[in-house]
Amino acid sequence: MPLLNWYEREKDLTKAALAPFRLLQPVKSLHHGDPDAPNMLIQGDNLEALKALLPYYAGQVKCIFIDPPYNTKSAFEHYDDNLEHAQWLSMMYPRLELLRQLLAEDGSIWTTLDDNEAHYFKVIADEVFGRQNFIANVIWRKNYSPKSSARHFSVDHDHMFVYAKDAEKWSPNPVPRTEAQDRAYKNPDNDPRGPWKSSDLSARNSYSLGIYPVTTPSGREISGPPKGRYWSISKDKLLALDGDNRIWWGKDGASAPSLKRFLSDVKQGRVPQTYWPYEEAGHTQDAKKEIVALFGEDVFGTPKPEKLMRRVLEIGSKPGDLVLDSFLGSGTTAAVAHKMGRKWIGVEMGEHARTHCHLRLAKVVDGEQGGISEAVGWPESGGGGFQFFTLGPPVFDENGHIRPDIKFEQLAAHLWFAETGEPRSTRASKDVFLGVHRGVGFYLLYNGILGDKSAAGGNVLTRRVLRSLPEHEGPKVIYGEACALTEAQRTERNITFRQTPYDIKAR
Repeated sequence: MPLLNWYEREKDLTKAALAPFRLLQPVKSLHHGDPDAPNMLIQGDNLEALKALLPYYAGQVKCIFIDPPYNTKSAFEHYDDNLEHAQWLSMMYPRLELLRQLLAEDGSIWTTLDDNEAHYFKVIADEVFGRQNFIANVIWRKNYSPKSSARHFSVDHDHMFVYAKDAEKWSPNPVPRTEAQDRAYKNPDNDPRGPWKSSDLSARNSYSLGIYPVTTPSGREISGPPKGRYWSISKDKLLALDGDNRIWWGKDGASAPSLKRFLSDVKQGRVPQTYWPYEEAGHTQDAKKEIVALFGEDVFGTPKPEKLMRRVLEIGSKPGDLVLDSFLGSGTTAAVAHKMGRKWIGVEMGEHARTHCHLRLAKVVDGEQGGISEAVGWPESGGGGFQFFTLGPPVFDENGHIRPDIKFEQLAAHLWFAETGEPRSTRASKDVFLGVHRGVGFYLLYNGILGDKSAAGGNVLTRRVLRSLPEHEGPKVIYGEACALTEAQRTERNITFRQTPYDIKAR
């Protein structure tokens, strides 16, 4: 597969791996609403924030939406969109690598861009996600009206690239039917089965039982189907359907027969299309109005309308799924995810993570009624909540050893991820036995987890401590400050001992 090259590409390929694991530090004064809500608003560099999320959420995110800087060579108040082309690629590549690790096996990632970088992005995204996992390039008609002042063309659309973690495992949800589609169904004969629309019963395909005369209810004789066509059903089938009042002969009962297709029988969704008109997905004027209503002024250069995000989440997620946006911007993704009953994580580097994103999401929790609120039934009483985090110090020191002052839950998450590559829930129980992976049981003796913080106590593997540990039939890996068992005793009991913090390495 052809690869895109740029200045310092080889260095950029290692950025994700070399990014430090940092602690996520809660700022309790900025938590809002339900204290047990799983939603997270994180302030900090999104490369390091994504790395910090891996031990807890690797492979767990169902839908990722990102709206990265478009590199348009213009300046915006809240972020710098004037990056050199190579710098833009350097920024995007390692972040895509981490986003892929966070994505669920049946998950998808959606990225909006314009023509400045869209086609270069396609090449590096093919490399990171696999060309076979490219799903579609959605064209979003973002302008309400053409720009008459444009020098060459009025650029009326953005691209939205959709990739799956695994295209064989991902499938889109059907798009809800539009009001216009449903309006095509009428009920002129007051059929108790509800609205319907007629469908032609003739077809070009040859059908041996499709040539016969019919007599309409008014007595008119029709010698057969239109010239060069065939009835698509047999005469017996026609009579059976007519007996069930599923054939329409026109208001006067003298027209050629057509099939009544009831709205109640129609699939209540449609296959997603790659062109999204603003009538269905909103436009930039919608987005600006939403921002002004929230903040009193147009403080973001290119916000996305809630209607657009609603369409993305309708296709790419279901209620209860986890949604992530690591370029949160004005907070649209998290706001819409919250109103639609999804769990969410939003990452934003700038100070407006506090001044704007927090404010917007707090309003949503409190029942804000703008954007899609009415359409999705978001109550005026609101609901849910979120927690606010900043990035703390690195988990590992310059030698790759874990810091000695980390809490048990943090160490357990990093240890489990380093050993298994799998996440450990932020709500996992505080238990010395971390779990089993591929037949191996993992234990952590740390921070007095067994209730004994003495030098020779619960953080040291002794025979007494070993007897108190939950049993596991297979091999065991036990982390602790020291081990009082001999090598023969460890071998007999199928134990591998690893000393903290020296034997814990960054994955």
